[in-house]
Amino acid sequence: MAAWRGILDRLCPMHVLLDARGYIIHAGPTLRKLRPGAPLAGGRFLDRFDLRRPRAVMSMADLMAASGVKLHLRFRDPPATGLKGVLMPLPGGQGAIVNLSFGISILDAVRDYRLTSGDFAATDLAIEMLYLVEAKSAAMEASRLLNQRLQGARIAAEEQAFTDTLTGLKNRRAMDHVLGRVIATQMPFAVMHVDLDFFKAVNDRLGHAAGDHVLQEVARIMIDATRRGKDTVARTGGDEFVILFEGLTDRAALDRVAGRIIGELEKPIRFDGHVCRVSASCGTALSSDYERPVAARIMADADTALYASKWRGRACHTFFSPDLPLPSPPSPQG
Repeated sequence: MAAWRGILDRLCPMHVLLDARGYIIHAGPTLRKLRPGAPLAGGRFLDRFDLRRPRAVMSMADLMAASGVKLHLRFRDPPATGLKGVLMPLPGGQGAIVNLSFGISILDAVRDYRLTSGDFAATDLAIEMLYLVEAKSAAMEASRLLNQRLQGARIAAEEQAFTDTLTGLKNRRAMDHVLGRVIATQMPFAVMHVDLDFFKAVNDRLGHAAGDHVLQEVARIMIDATRRGKDTVARTGGDEFVILFEGLTDRAALDRVAGRIIGELEKPIRFDGHVCRVSASCGTALSSDYERPVAARIMADADTALYASKWRGRACHTFFSPDLPLPSPPSPQG
C-alpha cells in the first residue's frame, strides 16, 4: 500500500485512499493543499465530504456499491468546493481509491486555492483548458484596452471636429448639431447672435495676434456670462458667435445676459503693451415665437435682430420681430 502512494500522488494528485471502514488513510498532494489547516487523513470520508449523487450513501458498504459510478460531492466545510469523483475497490477488501477532480468548477478552484500546473497530473486535460482560458482572458483584456483606446481616439476626434481650435468654444458644426437636437426634443430655447464691433480695427492696427487674443478673451467672457452645462457657446465665424440657451425664453433674463456680455466687452483688453477696444451687438430669436421652429429660420431671424442692433448704434441687444428691417451690410468697422 505504501508503495502505491507515491505512484498515485504523481498520477492522481487529488485521490484519497480509504481503509475497509471508510476512513481516509492517505490524500494526494493537491487535495491536501485544499485543506492545509485540516488534515484529511484519519477522518471518515463521509464526514469530510458531502455526497450529492448518488443519494442515500451512508456507509462504506453504500460507497462500495457505487463503484465505477460518477460521484458528485463537495467539502462539508467552507469553501464547499464542488468535486467529481469515481471509486474503485482495492483487492482483497483492503478499502478503495477515490479519484477526484474539479469538473467545471476548476476555474473557481484555481482562483480560491492558488493552484498551479504542478498541482495536476501531467496528462490532465484541465491544464490545457487553463491555458486556453488564460489565453482567452489575455486576448479579451488586450481587446478591451484596444477598444478603450479606440473609443478615446474617436471621442477626441469628434471633440476636435466640433471645437473651434482658437477659442476652445464649439464651432458652427457643433451648434447645428445641438440646435437640431434641442428642436427635436421640443424644448423651448433662445438663439442669440453676437458680433464684435470694431474688431477689424484691432486686426488692422495691431495684427492678427492681437485679434486672436481678443477673440480668446471674448470666449472667456461669454462662458462666464452663460450657464455651464445648459447653454452652448459657439464661434461661427471670424468675430461672430452664437449662444443657444436651452429651456430659456424669458426676455428679461436674456436681456441681462446680453447686457453683461456687452458691458464686459466694452472694457479695454490689453495685449503686449497695447489697449484693444471692441464692443458687441446682439440679436436674439425665441423658439416660443414660432409655431414650429426651424433651425435655419431661427438662425436667420437672430441674425436680422443682430443687424438691427448694429443700425441702432451698436453695443446693444435686440429681439427679433417680424417688423424689423432685413439686414444690410454694416460699415467696414463692424
